[in-house]
Amino acid sequence: MTDPTPALFRPGLAAPGFAAPAEGSSAPVIVAIDGPAGSGKSSVSKASAARLGYGFLDTGAAYRALAWHALAHGADTSDATAVLEVFGDFDYAISLDTTDRWVRVGGVDVTAAIREPRVTDAVSGVARVAPVRQAVNQLFRRLVASAGLPGVVVEGRDITTVVFPDAPVRILLTAAPEVRAARRSAEMTDQDAAKVAAALHQRDAADSTVVDFLTAAPGVEVVDSTHLDFKQTVDAVLSVVDSTMGARDGR
Repeated sequence: MTDPTPALFRPGLAAPGFAAPAEGSSAPVIVAIDGPAGSGKSSVSKASAARLGYGFLDTGAAYRALAWHALAHGADTSDATAVLEVFGDFDYAISLDTTDRWVRVGGVDVTAAIREPRVTDAVSGVARVAPVRQAVNQLFRRLVASAGLPGVVVEGRDITTVVFPDAPVRILLTAAPEVRAARRSAEMTDQDAAKVAAALHQRDAADSTVVDFLTAAPGVEVVDSTHLDFKQTVDAVLSVVDSTMGARDGR
């Protein structure tokens, strides 16, 4: 797969690599995937992108990186004004490559750091700030448009309804709450299962005040992985892509 141009974001500035696609070039196919925490969005989306030969954009990483940036500056992430102040010098970069994943803020590689519990606890605070969401959503659109790839699988919370409501393929990936909690607990072996489940519920509750990621909007296909293993879930997502694109192409 061709290495995608990294995304670099400086709020309020025209970032390198974000020029409009060249005249005559085709826009990449967008596969938009939403879902609650623990539904497997990231891992399933990345695997699906790899099999399609597409790029992969984890939109949640931008909010995690901003939360990390805010904490690094000692900002109160529950204070919208404080978040907007640190947002002004938020230099963000992310890879779209499915095999070489990295996230950077300025010159710092924060790929691992943004997954720390303290950052996870702060994400909902920064994601609730409306001007931040609007600016970051524009970032996602520019990034995908300039990716130079045949397609990009984009996953997050409001991708099918706000960021790319006109994407040719829109999927809500979900699973029963107890299944999502069990899967997340298995990933975080150093934490108590009950605490993981409580944190999952708390994050869903906080994020649902901003966007509805539990109900499929009209035209959005639901993939329920409650009774599916990982490979079956990826196959189900790819089946939706194939059937949707096939119908669009008259197959």
